[in-house]
Amino acid sequence: MSSIVHHPEQLASANDIQINYDSFGDKSHPAIVLIMGLATQMIYWDEEFCKLLASQGYWVIRFDNRDIGKSTWLDSLPAPSVAALLANAVFKRSLGAAYLLSDMMNDTLGLLDALSIESAHIVGVSMGGMIAQEIAIHHPHRVKTLTSIMSTTGNKKLPKPSAAFSLKMLKPPPKDVNKAITYGMHVWRIIQGDFYPFDQQKVLGLIKRALQRGFNPAGNGRQLAAILDSPDRTAALHTLKIPSLILHGENDPLVLVACGHATANAIPNSKIKTYPGMGHTIPSQLYNDITRQILQHIKHVT
Repeated sequence: MSSIVHHPEQLASANDIQINYDSFGDKSHPAIVLIMGLATQMIYWDEEFCKLLASQGYWVIRFDNRDIGKSTWLDSLPAPSVAALLANAVFKRSLGAAYLLSDMMNDTLGLLDALSIESAHIVGVSMGGMIAQEIAIHHPHRVKTLTSIMSTTGNKKLPKPSAAFSLKMLKPPPKDVNKAITYGMHVWRIIQGDFYPFDQQKVLGLIKRALQRGFNPAGNGRQLAAILDSPDRTAALHTLKIPSLILHGENDPLVLVACGHATANAIPNSKIKTYPGMGHTIPSQLYNDITRQILQHIKHVT
């Protein structure tokens, strides 16, 4: 994998903000765009994972979504209060989100435009899967293939995390950088589950690196509001004609595997693969199989 070229981080103007990105592989090759999830920077797309995809003749691009990492922070816009989040959970009350998933979709499209990419293979994880679905629905000509990983349709009636899991997650996110390390480790352990070994040093290194790149708790809240206030995509997904692959962990405690099946059921002719023991992270033990699934999915589409 050492022969795969890594193009260093830089900023691109997209949708009236700045998007920070880097990439792997030959820029003349077909593009795979990786969209990360809620409150999670682009570096959580592991370099080994990116290089496995790039090694088969693709230009692999990862980026920080708005409000996180080195992309633009929307500090002038309000973040939801704890009271508003509770009202949303109990009474389904709108949060009055500062922006929606459709705005984050336009960020991604703006990055494609900045890189002169007419269409790409779009791969999204969790919230990134939701953004990828938005692109496929509203701009299908920009999407060669869709891969939605441990994500959902936005149907509020789908199964929710268990009470036991929710109680473990109730600890409020800290606003102190040092406390954020302990909190990040706590969250990662819970969402990964117990099936795959917890690589403490690797996760600790990632969290520290992410905090050095940028610490924006309010931005995480605005991203969450975007998810909660965005409409159900189920009916629109029924109209897709794009080759679609759904991947999901069978032990996902945050976005239950039923949500993956619902996504697959909503998209005509989609394929789904679920992984026993996998939670709401992509364990390194599955990098080879998951990248193989993606590559098999996209290889016949030009």
